[in-house]
Amino acid sequence: MKHYEVEILDAKSREKLCFLDKVEPQATIAEIKNLFTKSHPQWYPARQSLRLDPKGKSLKDEDVLQKLPVGTTATLYFRDLGAQISWVTVFLTEYAGPLFIYLLFYFRVPFIYGHKYDFTSSRHTVVHLACICHSFHYIKRLLETLFVHRFSHGTMPLRNIFKNCTYYWGFAAWMAYYINHPLYTPPTYGAQQVKLALAIFVICQLGNFSIHMALRDLRPAGSKTRKIPYPTKNPFTWLFLLVSCPNYTYEVGSWIGFAIMTQCLPVALFSLVGFTQMTIWAKGKHRSYLKEFRDYPPLRMPIIPFLL
Repeated sequence: MKHYEVEILDAKSREKLCFLDKVEPQATIAEIKNLFTKSHPQWYPARQSLRLDPKGKSLKDEDVLQKLPVGTTATLYFRDLGAQISWVTVFLTEYAGPLFIYLLFYFRVPFIYGHKYDFTSSRHTVVHLACICHSFHYIKRLLETLFVHRFSHGTMPLRNIFKNCTYYWGFAAWMAYYINHPLYTPPTYGAQQVKLALAIFVICQLGNFSIHMALRDLRPAGSKTRKIPYPTKNPFTWLFLLVSCPNYTYEVGSWIGFAIMTQCLPVALFSLVGFTQMTIWAKGKHRSYLKEFRDYPPLRMPIIPFLL
């Protein structure tokens, strides 16, 4: 069997970092990363990006050496992705924060609203309902992170946790401050508005969970297999007929319901920012589906049926 030689250069300086000889033709990029780590322990596999061109795309861990457009002496270019942290850790941190922070305002702990309001309770039912909905949402997210989600990538850059936590924790504190404020004014249309908003919130939460379960069942444990998601017998998944990322559609719907329920400007702004970001993600995933699957359903839009 003919073996390969693999030369790994720094993508920026073109300095030779490592030379591997007698590499098996069936070796994957993941295995080459492990070999590279032996000579450079500071760059563990999750920090490594190996590519065929200094400015090209990163090779996938599952790519096989002999199937790449290289000769028996392959040159790969290395980029350091920086310190990494697991997706699970990031999600648990960014979701646990809002849950805890909101409750601080709900229970009106000292130094937030003034001494005379310490540990007092709001007389408005909607305030207590909002706390239940907000807590339920983030408890659901925490449980999904632990028991439902299957991540195609094990890690993400460490710097992202600070950006993500600033977003989630900051907005949680901002909306909680006004919703739980002693001078908070209930929605204009009273109980009718609250009931409508609660119905929207609950339906969208159930829909979001249903989509997450459908996506989980689509990918076997430990696999990076990608398939076209289709509706199941669960009616909440029928939105797959019209959009590529119905989990984002339901997520935005949940926050719109919460904004209507509380009639709070920070919640509306959080919904708008979230919708903007999820639209970007949805468009990216939609493009990936179209590129990867020739038979991808043409009627689907990224996030909003028939529009966007």
